[in-house]
Amino acid sequence: MPRSTFGDHLVATDAERFVGRAAELERLESVLARGSTQRLMFVHGPGGIGKSTLLRALARRAGRRRFEVVFLDGRDLDPVPGALEDALEPAFAADKPLVLLDTWERMAAVGAALRTRLLPALPSGAVVIIASRTPPEAGWFSGGWESLVGELPLRPMRREDAIELVLSRGVPEETADRIVRWAEGSPLALTIAADAAQDAGGFTAERPEEDPNVLQGLLRRVIEHELEPADSDLAAVAALARRVTPDMVSAVLPGVDGAEAVDRLLQLSFAEETGFGVRLHDLARRALRAELRARDPERERDLRRRMADHLHARVLGGEARLIVDLVELVDNPALRWGFGAEGSPELRIDGVHPGVTDEIVRDLVSRGDEPGAPSTALLIEQAPERVIVARDGEDKLCGFSVFVTTDSAPPVCEADPLLGPWLTHARSQPAADRCLIWRDAVDFTADIAGDPASPVLALMNTAVMLRSGIPNPRFLYLPINPDNEPAVTFAQSVGAVHHPELDHRFGSIEVQCHIFDTGESGLVGAVVSAIYAELGLEQPEPPEPWVAPAAPAADAEDVRDALKSYHRPGELAANPLAQGSAPEERVAHMRALLEEAVAGAFGDSEDESLQRRIVELGYFDATTTHEAAADTLHLSRAAYFRRLRQAVDRVADWVLARQG
Repeated sequence: MPRSTFGDHLVATDAERFVGRAAELERLESVLARGSTQRLMFVHGPGGIGKSTLLRALARRAGRRRFEVVFLDGRDLDPVPGALEDALEPAFAADKPLVLLDTWERMAAVGAALRTRLLPALPSGAVVIIASRTPPEAGWFSGGWESLVGELPLRPMRREDAIELVLSRGVPEETADRIVRWAEGSPLALTIAADAAQDAGGFTAERPEEDPNVLQGLLRRVIEHELEPADSDLAAVAALARRVTPDMVSAVLPGVDGAEAVDRLLQLSFAEETGFGVRLHDLARRALRAELRARDPERERDLRRRMADHLHARVLGGEARLIVDLVELVDNPALRWGFGAEGSPELRIDGVHPGVTDEIVRDLVSRGDEPGAPSTALLIEQAPERVIVARDGEDKLCGFSVFVTTDSAPPVCEADPLLGPWLTHARSQPAADRCLIWRDAVDFTADIAGDPASPVLALMNTAVMLRSGIPNPRFLYLPINPDNEPAVTFAQSVGAVHHPELDHRFGSIEVQCHIFDTGESGLVGAVVSAIYAELGLEQPEPPEPWVAPAAPAADAEDVRDALKSYHRPGELAANPLAQGSAPEERVAHMRALLEEAVAGAFGDSEDESLQRRIVELGYFDATTTHEAAADTLHLSRAAYFRRLRQAVDRVADWVLARQG
């Protein structure tokens, strides 16, 4: 009998510690079944969500099905031609291989080669599972692959599974609940915090990420020494900001080229492009933010103040939606409970669809709010545009809000026993058109007493503000249940005044009217004031509204850069050729200009058409690499790149002639 090895012990321990993900593992295992139409599955999700652990669990089950497992990690492959092909050699020689490609985002550039040359050469019984932080590109769903490829997005762990995982590490129940709330379904965060709590006998800080053991675990296992020391200030801005844009970097860090800095952030494995900027994955943000506060609290305060000033100016300059980014700089948990920027990665905002009224009424009745249900149902049915709904990743109803403004109240709101008197009162205010009124703000994930750790209300209230049509509301009418301690604390924290004459009772549930007068500077000014108060600073004077800097004269290099950044909105908006005040307008202008240039720069001959096709494939088609474009056009790599340079020069000449 062969003796057991350390590797055997490692595999056995990994299997013993695997918790949850039953449905996901079953889905992957179904691909291994004989006769399965799908032979390739893409598993994708952010760092720390458990992709690698899931692949190892599948590998153990595949062994029992007589598969020969070939496990490859993109971090282990050298960036040289043929590295992936060499690594796949055992799979080519196997009768029934299961190929597991982990950290695919490090290998995505060879996707075309994998589809056209490598995977078709595998044995007919092969199965391939690819794990990546990003979803599969469009090329995996065309050319016949669409019938073989499936997709499995990994979402945060369910609460029951998360609790089981933490308890399995020997953590006491009261600490387990705290860890699960903090980790928000990330298996990596759950494991790091649970191990730290067990080793240290509990947490020594109010926030788990501020505990030295948790912080070191996050820094070591999430950030992996990718940040250069010279970028410490840039990393600090990224840790504090909801998203980092070139304009923010240039404003907050004088002397730093914002566009180049954002491009450096995008190279990090724990960063992703969002809108017109970049944001760090949540675990990395928490670790870097906690490390900054522990290492240099004065620098953290100074950066937060600079960022608040920049965002304040941009909101005053017309970018009202940036109040969401501004609120992200507020640190007070009582304030963020009621109006936070992010909510939770497990939640999403939805509208009113058939059946929603019945869902809401059912949940209202089950929590003891039966007397208020009929009037609420009437509002949902007759004023659906005034309703916000929150759902989780499994589409479960988590909460709803009903809101109205003095200029957008339909008749059903005027007749409502609560909204009617509140609307009348609001219209008597000195800024009646800047009154935002909440009729309901209900969190179904908590009972009537409320939950200070729940992100549901923060997400819904932010959505209400953005959808209200009031860029900077002054008066906020808040429905406060006096038995809901987090709601009462929130109203007190913002300085809202109780108006008993506007209170209303639905059966046993009392709804008090608290009015938050934010002053002439509105909600935007109130948020900035809250940030300054946390920093111990005097309230600032409103800044001058932000105006985008004048673009320098463009040259041919700007056209070349624009083509290269066609699918990177942040860089495209910053190009000197871009026109428009808002980033969205600048990007739309640039893409239209480039497409018009490529259409107009070439003639109709066969050679001219080839030049045009080279640019379209090389830059406009996000699913095609330059290598794949050369193969498609039947050109050698040398001929392809020579013609690409010639074609880009033609496009640049056309654009500059048009500009001149």
